[in-house]
Amino acid sequence: MKIGELARIANCTPDTIRFYEKEGLLPQAERTEKNYRTYDETHIERLRLIRNCRELDMTHDEVRALLDASEAHMSRCCAIDALVDAHIEHVDARIGELIRLRDQLTALRKKCRGEQAVDACGIMRELTSRKTPKPKPKKSHLG
Repeated sequence: MKIGELARIANCTPDTIRFYEKEGLLPQAERTEKNYRTYDETHIERLRLIRNCRELDMTHDEVRALLDASEAHMSRCCAIDALVDAHIEHVDARIGELIRLRDQLTALRKKCRGEQAVDACGIMRELTSRKTPKPKPKKSHLG
């Protein structure tokens, strides 16, 4: 099958497929005499796995680790379990960050009733007078 058909089956664009090939997540396609890419069922399965992992917000490195574990033909799936457990921890950390952000925004919102002029707005006053925090170190699994 050609790249357009693979893209349609996987609900993505041909550019996405080319990108995954370039990243080494999807094996390079065979080429026809006219230099068209041709794909088979293994490409469909691999692309579905990649797309579903990305839908779960997994990084390319996490996808690679899953693919490596799959290709190693191990008798047990402990490495896969560990990777998903680690990803759950990342999600939990992100949820905590989002809850703290929501709490900050809620507290900020309470500073204004929406009835005063903009120059008297409690939200604007708070945002312009609050000391700017130091940048936080990057600690997300997305790096």
